[in-house]
Amino acid sequence: MSDKKKVLITGGAGFIGSALSRHLQELGHEVYVLDDLSFGRRELAGVDDAHFLKVDIRDRAATQQAIARVDPQWVLHLAAIHFIPYCNQHPVEAADININGTINVLDACVDAEQVFVASTAAVYPIADGAVREDHPTGPLDIYGITKLATERLASEFHLRAGVPTIVGRFFNAFGPNETNPHLIPEVQQQVLSGKRTLQLGNLDPKRDFIHTEDMSRAMALLLGKGLTGFEVFNIGRGIEYSVREIVDAFERQLGEPLTIEVDPARVRKVERMHLLADVSKLKRVTGWEPKWGIDEGVATLLKEERHK
Repeated sequence: MSDKKKVLITGGAGFIGSALSRHLQELGHEVYVLDDLSFGRRELAGVDDAHFLKVDIRDRAATQQAIARVDPQWVLHLAAIHFIPYCNQHPVEAADININGTINVLDACVDAEQVFVASTAAVYPIADGAVREDHPTGPLDIYGITKLATERLASEFHLRAGVPTIVGRFFNAFGPNETNPHLIPEVQQQVLSGKRTLQLGNLDPKRDFIHTEDMSRAMALLLGKGLTGFEVFNIGRGIEYSVREIVDAFERQLGEPLTIEVDPARVRKVERMHLLADVSKLKRVTGWEPKWGIDEGVATLLKEERHK
């Protein structure tokens, strides 16, 4: 790839951001990471100190100074609070970071060539089939509400600044270096600590799990297309798995049986049964295809901890 860019990733020390940082560097781009390390870990950013900016995006002046200093061509805004139970317990903090923080980042990006803003499948209402990008939105929780606001801010930024802007609606990410206690790392952690009876919450909901390496490729391909307007893309695998099917994948990779016990403290009161991406738009525009299935991903997760 001859067209090397100066790239800034907000939240680049987090779970998805760290995979993205690594992938963009492998493509030859110069990557800067801006992160306050409240959830992310410094070593995950994958950049030296000259390319790391410890900034809280709620600090408008610091955010603007940092982005102006880097003067990036591409900005990928992933910094957010996105663990749904935490957002529900801390709605003011979630809104402050996800909405006000986004305003601060976007206002500093008027000179960028392209901006990518991370959103979420949580902006969709409950639906049975695969959802397309033109499906009506209808978030069920504080997190989804803040992210729908983020999308609207991204659209308004594009109209005002004229900067090509992509919104990526992330479905359920999995892979190494997860920084939130979501389902797959929860199973991973319990299995690796020696448990064969797992304590889990809701068992029947199905989710579209996509590996962070596949997500990173999708984002890089979208930015590389040179899109000119404002576009929204689902970033998912296009296959849904139940909690039981995820546990089955761990059983297959372990070669040992696992038992599930429902822990009432983990059961979510508001829960959707399905969340499945229609990714035909992403495939049509970029030619992207996912490479990671659930079994390959789980196999690497079981190795990840054993090597430490």
